[in-house]
Amino acid sequence: MLFDKDMQEILYSEEQLKARVAELGAQITKDYAGQEIMLLSVLRGAFVFMADLARTIDLPMTLDFMAVSSYGKGTSSSGQVQITKDLTEDISGRHVLVVEDILDSGNTLHYLLKILEQRHPASIKVCTLLDKPDRRVKPVHVDYTGFTIPDAFVVGYGMDYAEKYRNLPYLGILKPEVYGG
Repeated sequence: MLFDKDMQEILYSEEQLKARVAELGAQITKDYAGQEIMLLSVLRGAFVFMADLARTIDLPMTLDFMAVSSYGKGTSSSGQVQITKDLTEDISGRHVLVVEDILDSGNTLHYLLKILEQRHPASIKVCTLLDKPDRRVKPVHVDYTGFTIPDAFVVGYGMDYAEKYRNLPYLGILKPEVYGG
């Protein structure tokens, strides 16, 4: 692919991602058996993951989206969180599964969960594709984790650097010289 030259290494292949997403979907289907759930994607990075995950869950569901930012155009969290797109549906009394691309500092997800809890869902759980525990600043409980990764700058499978690389079918570690790291 065009951007392969920018990768330090491929962290997870398209096949590895597909297999792990299917495992997560099967576990979610089992855990929520007999219930309807709402998948809430945190835009933009989680949209590819949520689309694939939704197709592996055998339950009635609705989908909604929020955009929350703490990064701006940089490569690390600023710690200042803001909602840039809110939900279109009421979550009161609903079983909400927040689908996140990567849990890094925890600032964004910690803030988001506090906001969502004030809207009185029946339950709220978190599914993240990637967890970077070495960078955690705020405590966040995660119910479903795809992969635990090292402290590296990853792109692909919906995740970006400067709005590029989202279309890669794999997850790669970006070379530091590409982002000035």
